[in-house]
Amino acid sequence: MSVDLPTPAQPLRIGTRGSPLALWQAHETRRSLMAAFDLPETAFQIVVIKVTGDQIQDKALREIGGKGLFTREIEEALLDGSIDIAVHSMKDMPTRQPEGLILDCYLPRADVRDAFVSPRYASINDLPQGATVGSSSLRRRAQLALRRPDLHLVEFRGNVQTRMRKLDEGVAQATFLAMAGLTRLGMLDVARSAIEPQEMLPAVAQGAIGIERRSDDPRTAALLSRIHDRATGLCLAAERSFLATLDGSCETPIAGLAILDGDQLWLRGEILRPDGSASVTGERRGAAAQGAGIGEALGEELLSRAGPGFFD
Repeated sequence: MSVDLPTPAQPLRIGTRGSPLALWQAHETRRSLMAAFDLPETAFQIVVIKVTGDQIQDKALREIGGKGLFTREIEEALLDGSIDIAVHSMKDMPTRQPEGLILDCYLPRADVRDAFVSPRYASINDLPQGATVGSSSLRRRAQLALRRPDLHLVEFRGNVQTRMRKLDEGVAQATFLAMAGLTRLGMLDVARSAIEPQEMLPAVAQGAIGIERRSDDPRTAALLSRIHDRATGLCLAAERSFLATLDGSCETPIAGLAILDGDQLWLRGEILRPDGSASVTGERRGAAAQGAGIGEALGEELLSRAGPGFFD
């Protein structure tokens, strides 16, 4: 099938947030498309879009609208034709897309683990009694409260650079970031240690980059099909189905990770009370092609075991 390729005169417009990490992801998408079609950089235009989630830094996400605050303005630009594709960190993405948009292209997934970051301490276990730990993630805070109820947990928002400055200023003694983000920014030295999934299961879709498009745009669909990573897509189908079944939002601490083994898929999941006082974990295995069904089944199982009001 021949594809109408973008040109310097009519470039493919790539929408993104303006943070350093978001820009890296947009540039990586451009690099992937350039390599797939042997195109010059000028055949693509990166369009930075200001989103509400980046402009309001002094409140928790759950207080101002949740995950959609990182995507709404970009998706509006996609729907009105101002951009042709949108590049997202998949862990920021709601499980449902607005009518007219579709997410079916993922770049190869990076390191899924969380990074422990601290100027003084090497790991969670090294933190002294009552130490202050900052995180914007309700999932991370609940997991930490479950393991270390003695710690003082505070809201901690901002990009990597902002959070590092807050640590230097003594706002907290430690925080968590994603290993994938640190790797992409060339800041792996910031991580004091990587936290294995057996110790702290990561966020659903952590480490994955997704590319959103209009559902009625076959030309862009054909372009993106050349850079889609099938393995990542199979894993995210299971993880995002698990999240959707649980009605995951910024107010529900949920962790999940799918791993491929040949044509089989292993999905682990965890739900926690927001205060970290209890958790329910489980796992399912099955054919990778049935990932969405595996995710739904695991979500229903954990909800049943948790009982009503678990997230209250």
